[in-house]
Amino acid sequence: MPVTILGIRHHGPGSARNVKSFLETLQPDIVLVEGPPEADPLLQYATHKELVPPVAILAYQTDNIQQSVYYPFAEFSPEWQAIQYARKANIHLRFMDLPLTHWLAIKEEEAERSRTQKEDNSTIQQDAFFEETATVGFTKSPFQYLAEADGFIDEESWWETMFEHRLNNEDIFIAINEAMQALRESFPKQHDREEELREAWMRKMIRQAEKDMFQKIAVICGAWHAPALSNMPKAKEDNDLLKGLPKTKIDCTWIPWTYDRLSLHSGYGAGIESPGWYHHVWQHPTDDGTLWMAHVAALFRKNGMDTSVAHVIEAVRLSESLAALRNLSKAGLQELNEAALSVICNGEPFMMQLVNKALIVGNRIGQVPEEIPKPPLQVNIEKIQKSLRLPATADYKDYMLDLRKDNDLARSIFLHRLQLLGINWGTKSHVSGKGTFKEQWRLQWDPSFVINIIEKGVWGNTLEEASNAWLVHQCHEETALGQIATLLEQVIPADLSNAAQAIAQRIQDIAAATNDIIQLVAVLPGLAGVMRYGNVRKTDADLVRHIVESMITRVCIGLPNACCGIDEATANKLTEDCSSINHSIQILQEKEYLDEWHQCLMKVAYLHHAAPMMRGFAARQLMDTKALIDEPLHQLFYSSLSKALPVSDTAAWLEGFLKGGGTLLLIDENLWMIVNDWIQQLDEDSFIQALPLMRRTFSNFTQAERKKLGEKAKNGGKNALLLPQLASNFNKDRAIKSIPVIMDLLGYQR
Repeated sequence: MPVTILGIRHHGPGSARNVKSFLETLQPDIVLVEGPPEADPLLQYATHKELVPPVAILAYQTDNIQQSVYYPFAEFSPEWQAIQYARKANIHLRFMDLPLTHWLAIKEEEAERSRTQKEDNSTIQQDAFFEETATVGFTKSPFQYLAEADGFIDEESWWETMFEHRLNNEDIFIAINEAMQALRESFPKQHDREEELREAWMRKMIRQAEKDMFQKIAVICGAWHAPALSNMPKAKEDNDLLKGLPKTKIDCTWIPWTYDRLSLHSGYGAGIESPGWYHHVWQHPTDDGTLWMAHVAALFRKNGMDTSVAHVIEAVRLSESLAALRNLSKAGLQELNEAALSVICNGEPFMMQLVNKALIVGNRIGQVPEEIPKPPLQVNIEKIQKSLRLPATADYKDYMLDLRKDNDLARSIFLHRLQLLGINWGTKSHVSGKGTFKEQWRLQWDPSFVINIIEKGVWGNTLEEASNAWLVHQCHEETALGQIATLLEQVIPADLSNAAQAIAQRIQDIAAATNDIIQLVAVLPGLAGVMRYGNVRKTDADLVRHIVESMITRVCIGLPNACCGIDEATANKLTEDCSSINHSIQILQEKEYLDEWHQCLMKVAYLHHAAPMMRGFAARQLMDTKALIDEPLHQLFYSSLSKALPVSDTAAWLEGFLKGGGTLLLIDENLWMIVNDWIQQLDEDSFIQALPLMRRTFSNFTQAERKKLGEKAKNGGKNALLLPQLASNFNKDRAIKSIPVIMDLLGYQR
């Protein structure tokens, strides 16, 4: 027979072993594999020693890079074994699926039709759409029907028992073809144009191979397609179906893949539940579970859990007993998991989560040779990764960077630049201390990052060039001052001088043109932080100095008026932002800034039309810096808590004043008495009105402060810790006589 159809299920060691064995027996002169014909040039690298699975063919639309498709391969994938056989046997090898140049163009047209359909609210058109897309097909996987017919609950356990564990699968492909034929006849799928096009193209490729005079043609395809390729219609029918297909431009490359992305939970349609387990079955087909349990035990020991050889022996015995009870030839993953849970994990399911992540799914990542054509930006990023010794791994890897070390500083700059391009390989964790020399990063590589790299490649051939160009573009597209200021904060740790200068100029231009002081107040703390802590990274803090100086002056001039005529929510937000500004100015320790800020706060504190919370906040800051003390402070306190004022205003003023903490009320008796007298003079209705505001104010205090304030109120306004009661039998004369002795003990001369 010139054409042999091998129907397989993607990514299974049993199918892969069957395909490899069958091809070695058949010895065809051409192998056709279900896959994109655009990737045929990549097959020359299939036997390269540095192309180590899991890997994937990435195909993307050149004018819309996010429109992309992945074709993953593991070592135990039947398609991979077929490719390996053809390359090593030096015979012809072709992909035969519907070209992506047509498939992606069809998907784009369908998406456009879908958008048009959503915009059209015509009932007639909606009914026509639903009639057109109605199908009679499967409600579950076709393999599930076969599993249930054979007495299995799910298709995974059925497939594993029938194919992955069996070493003798003579005539298996004939059986699969007949089973799929029966399913297709029982459940005909209607109006599935995509599947019809794919199968028509596959038949076209088979006819082309026959036309090229190949005598033995081996076809590797999904089991569902096998009957459609065995019973071929007339060529004219397929040609008519394929006539006039749309086109788009496609490019392809090899990329590393991971077992995590090969699993079902990643969203991969042809994914499997246990790629790590299948890798083990492929490598050790005769293992009775002993080696697998040894891996489980080693994993637990590595994580500090006591596991003995006796645990392994008993777990293997239990798995074999379970398999015998279920009439299975050998223990599968389900039996091994149940045995491990009972014997090694002592019935604790959470311990099996570690086994699932590290062994059942696995953290293996593939490798791609450097010779494979790649975009310049990807080449540059990989070169930097290698020079900085930051390998791409499928599992998490933590790094604590010390920015005083050159290599760690270079790593930090590299990771920040990737983040700015939307390539979130690293996640930065909080490290205590502002302006610290330490950074904590957690890295985990995702194969989909390659798409982002290719997409951003239009902005430059190197990471620095692309990052600068992309951020300059972003800052000119953005109109909100806060967002642009955030960009500047992100650019400084990435050491992008060109982008930083462009963004700084953009901030200055927008700030000069805006009259919204509240917006400037919100932006200023971040810029002050850049100015203060930029030199931690050896960057030029003067880059934003002139912007900060200009904005501080404008804020100090405009803030008093901005505090007038605002609602409670705006006042609360403005108070928080001004607190950040105050903190920043105090840290900068520039006398000119401090003087301007204190003059501004003095105006706000005495401005009767300003929001009460802002007036209270201004008074507190002036008191903390000794700009407002003693009698003027007490007068301002009395006037702001006057009975003549609305209770809501006085409570808001007090909330703004106490935002710095409650310790002040503990140590200043005069202020305590003023607040205490104000509360006592409130009538019942006024007290009920003020209570929610007071509770909100005191909720911001620490637990220790609230406790001491409660004790002080309980003692009638006296702090028992600060003013201890004297004993009634205290002898003053005797105490005076002890003073010289104490002075001698302390080393003081009399």
